[in-house]
Amino acid sequence: MEVITLETFKIIFLFIQDEILGMKWLNDLIQKILIFAGINIDSKVGASIHFFIYDIIKISVLLCILIFIISYIQSYFPPERSKKILGRFHGVWANIVSALLGTVTPFCSCSSIPLFIGFTSAGLPLGVTFSFLISSPMVDLGSLVLLISIFGTKVAVAYVIVGLVIAVVGGICIEKLHMEKYVEDFIKKEDSVDIESPTLTKRDRVQFSKKQVIETLKQVFPYIVIGVGIGAFIHNWIPESWIETVLGSKNPFGVVLAALVGIPMYADIFGTIPVAEALLSKGAQLGTILAFMMAVTTLSLPSLIMLRKAVKPKLLALFIAVCTMGIVIVGYLFNLFHAFFI
Repeated sequence: MEVITLETFKIIFLFIQDEILGMKWLNDLIQKILIFAGINIDSKVGASIHFFIYDIIKISVLLCILIFIISYIQSYFPPERSKKILGRFHGVWANIVSALLGTVTPFCSCSSIPLFIGFTSAGLPLGVTFSFLISSPMVDLGSLVLLISIFGTKVAVAYVIVGLVIAVVGGICIEKLHMEKYVEDFIKKEDSVDIESPTLTKRDRVQFSKKQVIETLKQVFPYIVIGVGIGAFIHNWIPESWIETVLGSKNPFGVVLAALVGIPMYADIFGTIPVAEALLSKGAQLGTILAFMMAVTTLSLPSLIMLRKAVKPKLLALFIAVCTMGIVIVGYLFNLFHAFFI
């Protein structure tokens, strides 16, 4: 029996990362088609068209496959079952499990809030529900695969780990401050009724997954188009010196600026990845880019407006402060070890 050597494993892994997840073959194919069509891909316009078409197709295809897989897994974890799972754990373990559960649930911050409200009204500890609320939009299995396809495995895994750490630590901080009185009264008074979910067949789960692919793609695709468009513009039209000045190592406040710019925006991680890819190629530091991505996905203005309906201003302000502080700290740490990841 032939033993797979470390070198062989590395070749297989890089092939999966570059050709399957990164779809370099697609990049080459689009390049050949554009050249055949008479488009100069070395010009700014041609390079922008190339970037736009390639990233749109790559992200959309990967997204559809990932949503299907994640939705199939998610079909085994309806809200009622999730509540029961979380109810079995206590202390830090409850925060960890809650953050991990967030990785297989909704793809954006706004769609996470109804689940957060349901968990809170069910009587789960506030810190545990906030760990879920932070983790759900910031970290998911889809983001892991897409980050690998663009930034490589080290960056993707590190992003997921620090995202989970922020979710766990943030939830624990909120729990320790005993902020339960700042949850709106109507949530406390809601009756929590455990409804047994019907047993789904494999066919039902496949149908559910297909439906999730269609619905999620409808919601997410406009942000992918906008994100890729911005990425193409940054990649080919904005001078590298500008990006380096604002978001490079010479600006010690780049991480704070990126986080503050990201908060008012609304997108999910799939829309921010092409922007991040373009910024990185122009000389922006990795930690600064990740701070921007985390701020956009976790603290978007629409999600904060929705969350305000469920919690009082003091708790909302604490949530924003804890997340922002965690994102900024992580940003500076990534910048410190930038050379290791890139």
